[in-house]
Amino acid sequence: MSVNVRIPTILRTYTDGKSEVAAEGANLGEVIADLEKNHTGIAARVLDDQGKLRRFVNVYVNDDDVRFEQGLETATPDGAGVSIIPAVAGG
Repeated sequence: MSVNVRIPTILRTYTDGKSEVAAEGANLGEVIADLEKNHTGIAARVLDDQGKLRRFVNVYVNDDDVRFEQGLETATPDGAGVSIIPAVAGG
């Protein structure tokens, strides 16, 4: 399945400055693997050493937070939008 991935400013060094890139995969894990294949280094910023989503990175498939869905197994239907959003703290 082909999806459109929105890339936050901090990760655009991996995508040659592009704010959106296409990726392939039936689920989020496959999409991240495809991103890594085409934009080396990006997966390490999204996944931790155990291959799980980093604690302070939020990922949405369409409008659904994958932490409340199936995580990396969340389906990514053809044409879906995937958003990677680093958490912001403040006070």
